[in-house]
Parts: sequence; C-alpha cells; structure tokens
Amino acid sequence: MSVKQNTVVFKRIVKTGFINFVRNAWLGIAAMAVMVITLTIILFSIIANATFANTIQQITDRIDVSVYLNDSVTNKQRDELINNLKGLENVEGVTYISKDQALVIYKQQNAGNSDLLTAISQTDNPLPASLQIKPRDPNRIEEIRTYLEKGDIKALQSDETSYSGDRKQAIDKITSATNFFRQAGIAGIIIFAIISMLIIFNTIQMAIFNRRDELTIMRLLGASTNFIRGPFIVESILYGLVSGVLSIIIIKALFTISARTLDASSLGILDIDYSDTYFKDHFFAFLGLQLVVGVLIGAISSLIATRRYLKFKSSK
Repeated sequence: MSVKQNTVVFKRIVKTGFINFVRNAWLGIAAMAVMVITLTIILFSIIANATFANTIQQITDRIDVSVYLNDSVTNKQRDELINNLKGLENVEGVTYISKDQALVIYKQQNAGNSDLLTAISQTDNPLPASLQIKPRDPNRIEEIRTYLEKGDIKALQSDETSYSGDRKQAIDKITSATNFFRQAGIAGIIIFAIISMLIIFNTIQMAIFNRRDELTIMRLLGASTNFIRGPFIVESILYGLVSGVLSIIIIKALFTISARTLDASSLGILDIDYSDTYFKDHFFAFLGLQLVVGVLIGAISSLIATRRYLKFKSSK
C-alpha cells in the first residue's frame, strides 16, 4: 500500500479503537479498575522502597567501627595505621579522636549525670584515643574487623572494636533489613505487573470473544490481521493512559490525606514526609512512568490475546 493508504488505515484503526473504548465502557471500567490498582501498587512500591532505602541509609550512615588505641601508641604508629585503613577497599574515611576529645564528648553525653562527671574529674583521663572507621558498604564490615584482628594491629588496641557483641548483632540486622526491603520491593513490582497483564489479557480476550461474529465478517470481507488487531491494541492503550493518570491522582490524594491525619513518625520506618516530598520532586517522572507502564501492559496483553485468538480462528 502507498503511504496515503497506510495513513488512512492507521486513522481508521485509531478511530475504531476510540469507538470501542467508548462502546465497551462497562467492560473497560472493569479492566481499568484492575490496571489502576496494579499501577497504584507498583508506584507505591517504588516510593515505599525509596523511603525505606532513605531511612536505612540514615541509619547506616551512623554505622562505624571504633578502634580504641593503647596510650603507648606513638604518633607514627597511629598515622601509619590510619593510612593503612584508608587504603582498604571498604573504608570510606577514618576519623581520629584524641584522649582530650574523647573526654569532652564523654562529658557532653553525660551532662545530666553529676555523679559520673564528679568521678571522672577526680582522676586522670582514663578514656583512650580512638579511630572511627566509616565503611562504604555495611554489608562488608566484617572485612574491616578481620584486618583489625591481625596480630600487629591488634597489639595497638586497648580493647575490642565497637563491632562486637550486641552492636555487631544490631548492625547485622540493619544490613539484612536493607537487603530484604530492596529485594521485596523489586519482587512486589514484578509480581503485580504479571498479575495485571494476566487480568488485562483475559479482559481483552473476553471482548474479542464477545465480538467474534463481527470479526468473522471482517475476515470474510478481506480485512487484514493487523486491521482487526489494531483497534483492540488502541483500546488497551487508552485503558493504560487513563489508568496511569488515575493512579497518579490516587497516590496524590493518599499523600494529601495522610499528611493531614498521620504524624511523621506514625508509620515507623515509612517516613511519610519523605515519601510525600519524594513524590512531589519526581511527579512528572512518575506520571511518565505510569503512562508508559500502563500503555505497555495494555498493548502487550492485547497483542498476545489477539494473536492467540486470530491464530485459533485461522486454524479452523
């Protein structure tokens, strides 16, 4: 066909798709309801995952390994240890805290306890100098501890590192939670996308089945496979576009309601203020994402459904 003929056919396919979209309003509402729920869940999963990641990042930013040095450690030994630690792959930075600085910090932390302040003021400073090691990846913090357990390095220390006992268990739980939320978020998005495609697939196939006589007549009149399939795909794309917009509106409404009725800390690890800000900052990106995902789910589901039906009919 010529370009002009192709243009005419394309316009007819799009027009028929819009007509079917309006004509099948009730069936379309059912399909869009499922897609809206799915897109809303997908978007909420993305925002929740980002919020979890931010909360956990704030926690892990405070994770460090403290190395308490013997008073006999010389400046040369200390500087050499700092340089060696900075050379480790998983070390982001090393901060040195002298005995005097440690005493100042101790007094600040116990400002409300006069007994402790009186006791420590009556003796020479018993607090050791220390190195605070910031890891790049808390999941690999054991590598730093292994290095610090070496004989010559261990000899410079006055006590166990802070990465031990209850603190070690707490850090390990935090890093495990980080991995869990990331994996759960990805798994949730994949699962709901598949469920949505299956439901839309069945909805479109039902629409095709209800119009089987009309499609048979179109076949007999010489309509091409693409001409028959096209309106269904256009119709599904419209489902996706409308569903994408509605899902954005729903998420926006939920954040507006929650901001008025819930405290920032009422949802625990899900920081509602951060979630709302994150949504606003990425609004147009999320809108585009919802439209694209909605169109893809609708178009792919419709394409598979029409291919399966037309293949079944042609085999008769």
